[in-house]
Amino acid sequence: MRPPILAPIHRQGWPFIALFALVTVGLAAISSFLGWIGLLLTAWCVFFFRDPGRAVPDRAGLVVSPADGIVTLIEPAVPPRELGLEPTPRPRISVFMNVFDVHVNRAPIAGTVARMSYRPGSFFNASLDKASEQNERQSIRLALADGRDIVMVQIAGLVARRIVNWVAEGDALATGQRLGMIRFGSRVDIYLPDGVQPLVGEGQRAIAGETVLADLASDEPARRVIPL
Repeated sequence: MRPPILAPIHRQGWPFIALFALVTVGLAAISSFLGWIGLLLTAWCVFFFRDPGRAVPDRAGLVVSPADGIVTLIEPAVPPRELGLEPTPRPRISVFMNVFDVHVNRAPIAGTVARMSYRPGSFFNASLDKASEQNERQSIRLALADGRDIVMVQIAGLVARRIVNWVAEGDALATGQRLGMIRFGSRVDIYLPDGVQPLVGEGQRAIAGETVLADLASDEPARRVIPL
């Protein structure tokens, strides 16, 4: 069976699409120019809520990107304190999603949701380093079968005003499983176990559920980015 040419729309998007379409009808009644603007915004809303399938790698130990977007930061950082982890810096990979990226987030690796914590905050540009600490966020600690853990943090951005989650503490997740989304434009941070090296570089585009960020079973050194 051939895959569909157009990506399916996530069910959470239909109320927004209907609202945009209704507003478009009202704008078109006022003037054709406003109607065309409304139509473009409605088309963007449809595009925003697309939810394409992904070819997820199956090998144990692979950490895949939880989000579509650009890897903006790779640096040691302390995981959110509300998760109750030791205040020890870990390798952190930040993936920034703009308003044109797919915003459905996926589990970076198979594991059990050991702890979740929501913290309100500011709405700075999500590409800034301070967004990890000061912006509204939803933190998820995944316990792995080997006793280690990985932390995933959904961070609201300058435009985003809603972090949505579809999982709860105790849930067993598969690699690449859909677990939430952020509306509209945002960032996701991944905190790797100590000693694990990222296999991506800053400026690289990541695809949720497909791009391998790290390999827990490998001692391969961190990637080196060659400037243009």
